[in-house]
Amino acid sequence: MSLEAIEKVTQVEAENKERKAAAEAEAQRIVADAEREGLALLQQARTSAAESGKELLRQAEAKAAERSAEIGRTAQAEAAALRETAGQHLEEAAEFIVGRVVKH
Repeated sequence: MSLEAIEKVTQVEAENKERKAAAEAEAQRIVADAEREGLALLQQARTSAAESGKELLRQAEAKAAERSAEIGRTAQAEAAALRETAGQHLEEAAEFIVGRVVKH
């Protein structure tokens, strides 16, 4: 083989090594970028899920407070109705009691 051919083969091998090293570096950069973007997306998803959870909890608490107020209003109305009914029968009950005490 001539010296020129050996130099050409050596030059091609060196170029191939450089291309291979550049390709490996690019592949590592792509993997690192993908990992970084993946971690950022994961963090964003976690943050979004946490915010959604907080919003759902806030809505549930609001509904619970609303329902609690409704139950309270209903209980107050029922208590008022019972007091009114009891008040209507109070005189009747007093007369019954007095009548029983007097008879005995």
